[in-house]
Amino acid sequence: MIGLQTLASNQLLACLPKEEMAHLCALLNLVKLSPGQSLIYSGAALQDVYFPLTGIVALHGLTLNGSKAILSLVGREGMVGVASFMGGSSITYNAKVLVGGQFLCMRSVDLVQAFEHSMPLLHLLLRYTQALITQMAQTLVCNRHHGLDKALSRFLLLCLDRATGDELLLTHQKIATLLGIRREGVREAAAQLQQLGMIRYARGRIKVLDRAALALCTCECYGVIKTEYDRLLPQQQAV
Repeated sequence: MIGLQTLASNQLLACLPKEEMAHLCALLNLVKLSPGQSLIYSGAALQDVYFPLTGIVALHGLTLNGSKAILSLVGREGMVGVASFMGGSSITYNAKVLVGGQFLCMRSVDLVQAFEHSMPLLHLLLRYTQALITQMAQTLVCNRHHGLDKALSRFLLLCLDRATGDELLLTHQKIATLLGIRREGVREAAAQLQQLGMIRYARGRIKVLDRAALALCTCECYGVIKTEYDRLLPQQQAV
């Protein structure tokens, strides 16, 4: 059985009262997922939900010609599979592991049952869903109206908020695919951030050297998203 300490590594679950956390422990399994692994396919029935502990998942839309556009990032602050308790029989986006790591997995039917019988869990997941919608909406606004350097800075900061540590295993091509831009554009923007001393990039590893400066470099979209998460989600419970 999953222990409370492991469960509390997910910041969303850690917001629950201890008795609610204890109930969920019996329903969760610890799994290790690799980068590129698909968790959700558009149009498919949702069988499982995931609570990241150390990994990050990218939710993205997909066109008929195979083009992608990122909708949101989910890491240790949240969960993948909110559609399970929102009444939809299927979903219209894809979810793929961006940064590999450990995840807690639960059957969607078990989560729905817990959601319907636990007011603390119900309120928490609905607030998280509102924050996730804000991230999706602001991401679309940012990608449409702000330059590549701002979008890249916002993307890196959101990844850091959802990761452990200050280093990200991301290639230029992977970022370009998610942001829907050319690889050369990402390379140039990353080179500029590196020249300013904000990041160091080498062989698919991005290390953030000056997070405060990176936050000043980005647009207001990052602040809108972070403020909404901080406003809607309560403080973690001590375990």
